[in-house]
Amino acid sequence: EVQLVESGGGLVQPGGSLRLSCAASGFSFGTYDMSWVRQAPGKEPEWVSSLRRPGGGTYYAAAVKGRFTVSADNAKNILYLQMNNLKPEDTAMYYCATGLYGSPGYMEFRGQGTQVTVSS
Repeated sequence: EVQLVESGGGLVQPGGSLRLSCAASGFSFGTYDMSWVRQAPGKEPEWVSSLRRPGGGTYYAAAVKGRFTVSADNAKNILYLQMNNLKPEDTAMYYCATGLYGSPGYMEFRGQGTQVTVSS
C-alpha cells in the first residue's frame, strides 16, 4: 500500500523558513518522480515543485522559484521541500504526490497534507 505522510508545517512569520518532509512507503521511492502541490482555501490545487527520477532534475512554479528547494533522501524514503523567504500568499495545505507535473501518473497518490500558515 502506497503511503505518503507529510510533516513540518506550521505558523511562520513572513520572511521565515520551514522544511516540509514527506515520508514515503509501499513503493520504490527512489525510482518515482515526485511532486509537491499546495491548495489554499477556496482555490484549486497548485503545482509547486517536481523532482525527476533518475537524474534528480528539479522543477519549480514561477511563484516559488528561487525560494523553495525540493530534494530527497532515498536511503530514508523522504521527500523534502525547503521553503525560504515565505510570503503570506504561500499559506496553504501542502501535499506530496507521486508523478511529474504534466505527465501521466501525476498525483496518482497523494498524502493527507501539512498546513503552512504565513502570517505576522
